[in-house]
Amino acid sequence: MNISGLIHRLPKLVKLFILFFTLSLSFGYGMGYKFLFKSTNLTPVGVESNYNGNEEDEDANEMKFKKSEVEMLTIIHTHVISMSLIFFALGSIICITSIPEKLKLFLLVEPFLSVILTFSGIWFLWRDILWMKYIVILSGSLMTISVLLIVCLIIWQLAKKVD
Repeated sequence: MNISGLIHRLPKLVKLFILFFTLSLSFGYGMGYKFLFKSTNLTPVGVESNYNGNEEDEDANEMKFKKSEVEMLTIIHTHVISMSLIFFALGSIICITSIPEKLKLFLLVEPFLSVILTFSGIWFLWRDILWMKYIVILSGSLMTISVLLIVCLIIWQLAKKVD
């Protein structure tokens, strides 16, 4: 069964459901991004100090301490599971769009790779493999770009008229 383009043929009620799910998910993701910006300034130094502390920096505006292993396990566990479910839901919607198959494949796989790279990178950064902060920033940025692209494509596909 070919489900490509199915989104165009869905009843209006289902399209509204998908639209508001996508919008509310985007809002939540945006708030997470704002939190990330506030806690790290989206810089390598900020990412490192968020997990490893900055108590040696006497000029720091905010004193941060190295997170405990339990805190790190909680952060990684909850984020990996919840983000995997988010990308499963968004990917399920992308599957029924009429976007090109290669783009579809990329958007189905990339977010999961970024989740694995980002959160394993955070773990290794916390374990003092400090160059991992660059992997965390790169994979986290790619994940966010993918989310924005997925959301825009879903909304565009919902607005398309039936061929």
